[in-house]
Amino acid sequence: MADHARLGDMLTQVDQGLEDALARLMDFLRIPSISTDPAHAGDVRAAAEWLRAELAALGFEAEVHDTPGHPMVVARSAAGGARPLLFYGHYDVQPVDPLDLWNRPPFEPAIEETPRGPVIRARGASDDKGQLMTFVEAFRAWKAVHGSLPTDLVLLFEGEEESGSPSLRPFLQQHAESLRASLAIICDTGRYADGRPAITTQLRGLVGQEVVIDAADRDLHSGSFGGLAANPIMILAQALAGLKDDTGRVTLPGFYDGVEDLPPELARDWEALNFDASEFLSRVGLSTPIGEKGRTALEMAWNRPTAEINGIAGGYAGDGFKTVLPAQARAKVSFRLTGKQDPQAVRQAFQDHVRRFVPADCNVTFYDHGASSASVMDISDPAFAMAKDALTEEWGQDAAFIGAGGSIPIAGDFRDILGMDSLLVGFARDDDRIHSPNEKYDVESFARGARSWTRILAALR
Repeated sequence: MADHARLGDMLTQVDQGLEDALARLMDFLRIPSISTDPAHAGDVRAAAEWLRAELAALGFEAEVHDTPGHPMVVARSAAGGARPLLFYGHYDVQPVDPLDLWNRPPFEPAIEETPRGPVIRARGASDDKGQLMTFVEAFRAWKAVHGSLPTDLVLLFEGEEESGSPSLRPFLQQHAESLRASLAIICDTGRYADGRPAITTQLRGLVGQEVVIDAADRDLHSGSFGGLAANPIMILAQALAGLKDDTGRVTLPGFYDGVEDLPPELARDWEALNFDASEFLSRVGLSTPIGEKGRTALEMAWNRPTAEINGIAGGYAGDGFKTVLPAQARAKVSFRLTGKQDPQAVRQAFQDHVRRFVPADCNVTFYDHGASSASVMDISDPAFAMAKDALTEEWGQDAAFIGAGGSIPIAGDFRDILGMDSLLVGFARDDDRIHSPNEKYDVESFARGARSWTRILAALR
């Protein structure tokens, strides 16, 4: 009963401190910490120093660590407890272009009323400063009630996430012993589309590949050479068309090695989401789902690997008509990976596949564009059930274990380098316009996000 009363006191503290918490977030959002723009390097450091000062005021041992790029903020608290936890977020933000599409200056944050309730409007409000500060405000409420911070905590806040995190892996490798915990907690995700709270338990990996086929030493007249000389667009088109069969399965040998079927517990959670694929597609002007036969829409979106052509070019595509056989054709192809698929094996299988279509007198060149494995969390860890129950209690509707079609490389880095799973819980909404003009974060997401972390901390401690 005493613990339950203390939890109630902490939640009251979050509620009563909301106005001050919003003011702190506004100060944070005013710092234009755009990591991709060298002109804002000083602003990125200013945001790091702002965070360090906030965390130090709460009792953390907080430091700003220099890297070859932008700094890392690391804070620690040794309070004892059931298990040490590592919290991760990022304080850098996307560029704001095109500026003329913003309804207000992107670094002059404000609370705006909308039909669905008040929102915080600013660059970084949702991705990721508002989300990161839900952590901080939960710690603040805990400190106010208990007089100390909960459990053994390590906070790692990055300043390069929006520019590809070039310093992150080396930093994790260099500081592995001091950063390692029993579980990583990541806030850079969102609620399910209908607003219910969610825990993302799996993320797809990614392989990017560019392929260039060169044939003749110049563009050729199709009347003189057509039917006789190799056409690299035709060669490339045939290779790409051969990537899938008529059931929607990828044809590359060994492609499905390591792909695992959905566990029953996740299958039940996903079925309960009542996902309407046709409605989802209608938002982008489509109506008919495609993909592997015999698979549900959410399986295909979250738990099945893909092969997609992202761009293709060659020959003449300008106004009018030009009858040429092009000298060169190129395409960019990506593969989303699931389970234990090996990114390098998939890359090699694709290259071998393309080579089978290329005549001896033509050349093919491949350019690699990144490779990362899928991340699948071990939900048998009791922390996942505890967090799910805490979210359900806070939001008044059943929290769901969900997947993500995209990739969050840091989760894989935590697994590979620090040997720990990640609990991915965030409160962003699909309409938050992250990376776009007029980014926003619901005040409800911020307030109840802090309350949610307070509950989760109480459960995990």
